[in-house]
Amino acid sequence: MSVKRTLMTAVDRSWLRMDTPRNPMMISAVLVFDKPIAISRLKHILNERFLRFQRFRQCIIDEGDKVYWQDDPLFDLDNHLHRVALPGTACKAELQTLTSDLNSTSLGLRHPLWQIHYIDNYQGGCALVIRIHHCIADGISLVRVLLSLTDKTPEPDEQQTPSVRPWKQPARSPIPRFLHRALDTTEAATHQARLFMQSVREEPNYPLKLASTASGIATDLLKLGLSSFEPDTCLKNTLSGRKQVAWAEPLDLAEVKACAKALGGTINDVLLSAAAGALHKHFKASKEAIPDCGIRVAVPFNLRPLNQPIETLGNQFGLVLVCLPVEIADPVMCFRQVQENMTRLKQSYQAQVTYSLLDLFGRGPDVLERRALDLLSSKASAVLTNVPGPKEPVYLAGSKLLQPMFWVPQSGSIGIGMSIFSYAGTVQFGITVDKAIHADPNVVMDYFRESFKALSHAAQAGL
Repeated sequence: MSVKRTLMTAVDRSWLRMDTPRNPMMISAVLVFDKPIAISRLKHILNERFLRFQRFRQCIIDEGDKVYWQDDPLFDLDNHLHRVALPGTACKAELQTLTSDLNSTSLGLRHPLWQIHYIDNYQGGCALVIRIHHCIADGISLVRVLLSLTDKTPEPDEQQTPSVRPWKQPARSPIPRFLHRALDTTEAATHQARLFMQSVREEPNYPLKLASTASGIATDLLKLGLSSFEPDTCLKNTLSGRKQVAWAEPLDLAEVKACAKALGGTINDVLLSAAAGALHKHFKASKEAIPDCGIRVAVPFNLRPLNQPIETLGNQFGLVLVCLPVEIADPVMCFRQVQENMTRLKQSYQAQVTYSLLDLFGRGPDVLERRALDLLSSKASAVLTNVPGPKEPVYLAGSKLLQPMFWVPQSGSIGIGMSIFSYAGTVQFGITVDKAIHADPNVVMDYFRESFKALSHAAQAGL
């Protein structure tokens, strides 16, 4: 009997190809809980809620010109769930060291590309270190999948299995979605023609809007290709493949909101400004010349409707290049520049352009993708994610989630990844740095908190 296979999409294949010994394409998470979790109960939840996605039971079959998903005939949860204990006092530094080691190790192709390490007796509770390959799904989708393992109360109704809960998001125009999908089959072309005619009937000036949008996308594509390379700074170096991970003590979300309100901006503007301030402090402490035009960070931008449950996995996001004004020492002036940069980006089509490029690269030869990847990675010094999480505490198998941290991988020659995640009235900030880049991740975490405090004090003082 023949084994059923599913062809991997071009975008997912593109992320698979990006995996290198220096930059494994893994999305990783550290989840800290207030008390131990029974392994038997954890396995039950994984079977019921995590493994309902068939992708987590499938291996990758690479035949060169085509790549397939295929059910693992030897699938066993014990191949993916490992129980370990930290040495010594099992403090935060030791958990960071273990996470750094795991994030420096690629996932093997013999089994489905994910691993969970259960950390015993961590600070009176426990922790989970989770690694999932990027070709399975994008970071925002996987965060939602992992959160679907949790419940709103310590003892949920065992008869109810929560779905991957939808998140609210304002409706977006169908025009970008229309443009970023490749018309590579007759079925897809027919669907797009039907969509176009429907839009024309409902909105007579739709063709003009479409032409305007196409022009905007072409312009953004040209801008992306012609934009300057990142300056040669201490943030760029030949990578070693060894990762160093750290996370800060959480910020009070109410304090971040108050700062944003006082400055007439958004929470995102405040946090990006704090990140820029942290890197400014790092440049100063390293006695490194600060680039006078700032640095760019690649920020993933979701293209999957957040108001719909996730039924299938996969990658549906683009990347935008955000300029962080690290050359500006004054916190309020830095905030204003970030605010202006973000306003300009919100009016562009960068996310759709990069998604289409990933789709194109995944269909072409490896050498084309490698060169394109080198080009894109030369445009940024770091990757930065900012994902909203649950507003109230959640529980996994009766244990309260105290602190969640998530990281997306860095691609090409990028060696720094920064992560911002809001949860239960707090803002979590973490970083992963390649060992070849001379930056102490814990010190950078301290700089982030200091930069936020400086901006918050200036905002409250009315400066």
